[in-house]
Amino acid sequence: MSVNGDHDSPILTKTYVSPRQMRILMAIQESELDVDELASRLNVKREDLMRDIEELKSKGLLEVERVEVPVYVLTKEGERCLKSGLPEENVLSLLSSLGSISREELTRKGVEKGFKPEEIEIGIAQLAAGKALIVESGLLKLVEPNAHELVERNKSALELIARGQLPEQQLLNTLRRRGLVELRKRTKLRLRATGTLSMLLSKGLLAEAPVITELTPEILESDSWRYAVFKPFDLKAEPPSIPAGRKHPYLEFLDWLREILVEMGFEEMKGPHVELELWNFDALFQAQDHPAREIHDTYFVKGNMLGEIRDLELLKRIASAHENGGGTGSKGWGYKWDPLRAARLILRTQTTAVSARTLYQRGAGEYMCFSLDRVFRPENLDAKHSMEFYQLEGIIVGRKVTFRNLLGFFNEMARRLGLGEVKVKPAYFPFTEPSVEGFIKHEKLGWIEVFPGGMFRPEMLAALGVKGVNVAAWGIGIDRIAMTVLGIDDIRLLFTQDLDFIRRAPRPLPTSLLR
Repeated sequence: MSVNGDHDSPILTKTYVSPRQMRILMAIQESELDVDELASRLNVKREDLMRDIEELKSKGLLEVERVEVPVYVLTKEGERCLKSGLPEENVLSLLSSLGSISREELTRKGVEKGFKPEEIEIGIAQLAAGKALIVESGLLKLVEPNAHELVERNKSALELIARGQLPEQQLLNTLRRRGLVELRKRTKLRLRATGTLSMLLSKGLLAEAPVITELTPEILESDSWRYAVFKPFDLKAEPPSIPAGRKHPYLEFLDWLREILVEMGFEEMKGPHVELELWNFDALFQAQDHPAREIHDTYFVKGNMLGEIRDLELLKRIASAHENGGGTGSKGWGYKWDPLRAARLILRTQTTAVSARTLYQRGAGEYMCFSLDRVFRPENLDAKHSMEFYQLEGIIVGRKVTFRNLLGFFNEMARRLGLGEVKVKPAYFPFTEPSVEGFIKHEKLGWIEVFPGGMFRPEMLAALGVKGVNVAAWGIGIDRIAMTVLGIDDIRLLFTQDLDFIRRAPRPLPTSLLR
């Protein structure tokens, strides 16, 4: 195209480009554009232009500038609301069909139609805040046309954002506070013409011709090759590298934890995900009227199915511990224990159920065990909480085991994982005394609680038939520790399928696990 001679001005030669490249150059010559604007103008996909842009850049006809710009996008919750309806939209639909109704009745009707109670509450709050809902004599009543206008305005705003446009600032701020919209940074490519392009055009040295990348018999027979440009092959160019596969960084982290615990002398214990209340609560000396045993904190198996408990002596010991302390000097909880309640099936809420099973099976002795597995609790999914997560459970059993062994374990785990200082404070759990909570500092989330534990109570050990030993125990929410080690601030990334994140995430592994 051009060769530098003895003069400052380049020597220009006839330059050929493909038809699409010519369209790109003509558009850029008129005005500076970013790639998205160019793709829209040419009615093609953005990715289809990238190869042409790189070729034109290498020929000195285009300048490319990368610019980071803020953009607003829908969150997953925003996408769900756009697809399934905003909470206020669903409440509006219910009230339109039901008329004036009490708050409790509206929630019940909404649940029957598949809405969550918290969605109904959010919808009521949004309509009330927009003066589209009033309460008269304890009944909810719509205010028209405010209600339909409010819902239409909010839904239209989500649709605008989904299309890459913005609603008014005040409404945008409201949607951000509700977690339906978030601000991200996106890299835009700004394209502008070079002086070389202007000179080629002014001298008539830029021409359009079909570009041949593969010579076929048909092209040779038709003589079309005589009026085309052959794209040169660079045989020295390295082929594109394909990233090697790797295990998910969170699973790598869990493998690392297992190796650390085995090195410390622990054995791994296993237990079922669907569990009896007996092992999840009753064997742990957790009263049958404890709030954690209600539907707000526990998943129950449908159908009111009951599990089977064959050891009648175990049932007698657990009943005695709950009713009068089981001969430990404790008064117990002072109520009539119900074995049918203990036989109900649930998704386990804590891996402490596995510890209870292990103590029942192995009894007294000198041993250390751990369980690293999933537990399930009804939670709202956000950056810090999930309804399904991993828990690291452990027990140290022995005649001379004390509370100091538990604190020593927490500090040793923090040292091996590089978590820094551990702060502890007294805590309460139904099945341990004394009890403690250990905190570590996350770079973005601040101090987070990750090391709950304590000494199993005599009532629990007596119910399981374990005598003459002490048991230090803990149930660590390992997901939060993983967030600190992997340098992330959103628990949802631990289960993400985003390949970019999986490839770039650090590998918190000892060399013995790198195979």
